[in-house]
Amino acid sequence: FCAGAGGKTLALGAMMRNTGRLYALDTGAGRLAALAPRLLRAGLTSVYPMALAHERDERLQRLAGKADRVLVDAPCSGLGTLRRSPDLKWRQSPQAVREMAAKQAAILAAAAALVRPGGGRLVYATCSVLTDENEDIATGFDRQHPDFVRTPAADALRAGGVPAAEALVDGDALRLWPHRHGCDGYFAAVWQRR
Repeated sequence: FCAGAGGKTLALGAMMRNTGRLYALDTGAGRLAALAPRLLRAGLTSVYPMALAHERDERLQRLAGKADRVLVDAPCSGLGTLRRSPDLKWRQSPQAVREMAAKQAAILAAAAALVRPGGGRLVYATCSVLTDENEDIATGFDRQHPDFVRTPAADALRAGGVPAAEALVDGDALRLWPHRHGCDGYFAAVWQRR
């Protein structure tokens, strides 16, 4: 979900070695159009871009309960990127963050419907440092989706071969901080569907 021009899609496609099916979903047809030439250059033929009208697009019904993994690279305030884009702080307001959080929760709920029961995984990620867009969204999802169990991000990182995974998490979520990790602020929570 929220594939944009497909940076993470390209990385996932490469990791999958062009096997299986990888859907790149976004409501911006223009952003997805930029993905097509990138897929050709990368030689990825197993990626299927799909422009959606909104997160409840009826075409998603055919994918309901079938995805082994779903990544929601949620639209956010971007306040984790302040060191690269300091002007962002002047373009945000408490009202804008509240509106974004409502949109994030709706997108996460829609994405959850695609996850395969019996072990499929869901990942919610932002480049925000705000609790409103991160922990609060994850906690709200926990309350509303008892068929999903939060998985410690450190476990997923270790399984992926990431060294010192414990230094990258706060509780059960990935939490990167510019002042601590020397990168953009970033958050990710992981669930497994029962």
